[in-house]
Amino acid sequence: MSHPLALIDQQALSAQDALGIAKDILLSPHGIDESFLRKTLALMHHHQLDDADLYFQRTLSESWSLEESIVKSGSFSIDQGVGVRSISHDKTAFAYSDEISAAAITQAAKATRIIGAQQHSQYIVPQKKTYARPALYPHNDPITAMDAKAKVALLESIERTAKAKDPRITQVMAGLAAEHDVVLVARANGTIAADIRPLVRLSITVIASQNGRREVGSSGGGGRFDYQLLTSDKIDYWINEAVRSALINLESRPAPAGPMTVALGPGWPGVLLHEAVGHGLEGDFNRKGSSAFSGRIGERVAAKGVTVVDDGTITGRRGSLSVDDEGNPTQCTTLIEDGILKTYIQDSLNARLMNMPVTGNARRESYAALPMPRMTNTYMLSGSHDPQEIIQSIKKGLYAVNFGGGQVDITSGKFVFSASEAYWVENGKIQYPVKGATIIGNGPESLKDISMIGNDMSLDSGVGVCGKEGQSVPVGVGQPTLRIENMTVGGTA
Repeated sequence: MSHPLALIDQQALSAQDALGIAKDILLSPHGIDESFLRKTLALMHHHQLDDADLYFQRTLSESWSLEESIVKSGSFSIDQGVGVRSISHDKTAFAYSDEISAAAITQAAKATRIIGAQQHSQYIVPQKKTYARPALYPHNDPITAMDAKAKVALLESIERTAKAKDPRITQVMAGLAAEHDVVLVARANGTIAADIRPLVRLSITVIASQNGRREVGSSGGGGRFDYQLLTSDKIDYWINEAVRSALINLESRPAPAGPMTVALGPGWPGVLLHEAVGHGLEGDFNRKGSSAFSGRIGERVAAKGVTVVDDGTITGRRGSLSVDDEGNPTQCTTLIEDGILKTYIQDSLNARLMNMPVTGNARRESYAALPMPRMTNTYMLSGSHDPQEIIQSIKKGLYAVNFGGGQVDITSGKFVFSASEAYWVENGKIQYPVKGATIIGNGPESLKDISMIGNDMSLDSGVGVCGKEGQSVPVGVGQPTLRIENMTVGGTA
């Protein structure tokens, strides 16, 4: 279901509005202005540096959870601070402070410049750069869009509704989370940019029991908007999905094992693409030669018809950003086009060292972490086949509709994923649901083994979180229905 994101345009901020708000929140209360930022960056450049930046952030966040018919936890936190980074060639020095003050920033700036050689030439501050683009989400603080009583009542209502769907639903867990993130970045190249980032997420998990057997079903969604866009229709849809999944799993049989054709459903199964292919296309892994895709730009890495993009510009999506965490505008980057590798996902450091364009993919978990090239919303474009045609083409194989956890080795491209909802298919017809199916393969090889691409591309519902080197950031994934040959399925049958 699509979000009513037309509402966002009425509340959207211009880049200049966002910068003004960010200054009022992050700089002015601490006696800091743009002049101080320029002086600090000039101070850092008394040593020979290739780049330097100051990253200010304030994050308000909350979470609520219901379990065993009780809202057992509710939390609220405020975190703010500044990260200071200096870069010389491929060396990085970084310091951060949870105190935003001129003294703390100056001390951090002096500490980070040690990686650069002494120089005595005068540093000329570049002309200020700002980027004007339509905002992708509203500036509203989602935490204040609904009071505490209403949030508790919503979680309790979800439990009642889910249990009323079927007497076999014996337990319901629900979680509600939101954050309001204000960031401002000033760079030595003259860039000064800000972003006001809302984010909400609703998660629903149910347990169904029958004849001593218990199975789980989950659903949920969210994005960069406030709680008001979690409409009753959407919530009821996610409840139905969680209940449907749990009841289907009650009827599941042990999954067959062995090499076979596998069909992947649209939307969230794109997490396999994200893990098995997306991480391998990030610039840092390719610069260091540790990715299975290193040095392969211009080569065929996937079957004809396979086009994969990373797009941080989709309105209201969980992985979208108006600007990345270096102040660069996000964009839609075609990574693989008709099976040919076109480029990598880049931040400024890796793009400079690889002599490639910046793609607006610098992301960091917080002011206390270094930015690195990360995905935003990564998905495969639609093909020409009707989804039913794909299922009907399978003589014997697996149809995986939803995924749980997975692992990937970036260097080899090998991955392992567990299917949380899957079906056995024979002679073009779905026979029965299966449990315990594990999809095993190699990302680059699996791309070449895609034989049919559906016309039903969809994005996930807004629940994705991506981890890399200990940092977690929100992301989006998506794909159409796919048929992939020569997959290995680990099962229990």
